[in-house]
Amino acid sequence: MDFCSNSDSPFNCLLFDLDDTLYSSKVGIGEGVKRNIDGFLVEKCGFAENKASTLRVELFKTYGSTLAGLRVLGYDIDADDYHRNHAIECLKRLGIEDCFEQIICFETMNPNLSKVTRPDEFPIVLKPSMDAMKIALDVADVDPRRTLFLDDNVKNVTAGKALGLRTVLVGKTMKSKEADYALENINNLAQVVPEIWFSKSDGGDERITRTRSELDSILTTMSVGA
Repeated sequence: MDFCSNSDSPFNCLLFDLDDTLYSSKVGIGEGVKRNIDGFLVEKCGFAENKASTLRVELFKTYGSTLAGLRVLGYDIDADDYHRNHAIECLKRLGIEDCFEQIICFETMNPNLSKVTRPDEFPIVLKPSMDAMKIALDVADVDPRRTLFLDDNVKNVTAGKALGLRTVLVGKTMKSKEADYALENINNLAQVVPEIWFSKSDGGDERITRTRSELDSILTTMSVGA
């Protein structure tokens, strides 16, 4: 899982959030996801079409995700059916599906939902809870001190910082006290965190130049909370 050039580099792993981090909120994927959720509420759960959008927002604000809220309300929703391979499809559209070693997602953090007899009896684990972050780090099997965690949500970044991760707040030009770095766009990573592109050689710093294909091969990254 080596990302940096040698053992002198401060990071050897990147841990990415997916939505609004690996892609900008302006590209339209997020709006498409919201429409899909509204459609799911109508088609699978029987809610009125004119109520779906409001319900989606209310469930997200109250329970952290629409799916978590639906299960609390007693709907036996299958997580795989609900998520519709969202992470894989996003990565394909971005053209980076081959750049990731592992995807850590809702199903990773909540592996026993299919065994629950009553949908509301099993608490769903989501970011930014510490339990969710600990599960992600255990599954990723990384050293938090040498892992760079990128997320667009301040609460998620705060949780990551509390567990010893080096943190990047994406979508902002000014970093918060919980973030070690701030990126307006993920494409600015090399400029804002230049140490991941440097190695010590013969007592000095030397810039590493890579082709696109070489960069793809070393960007061994992971996504949390897809």
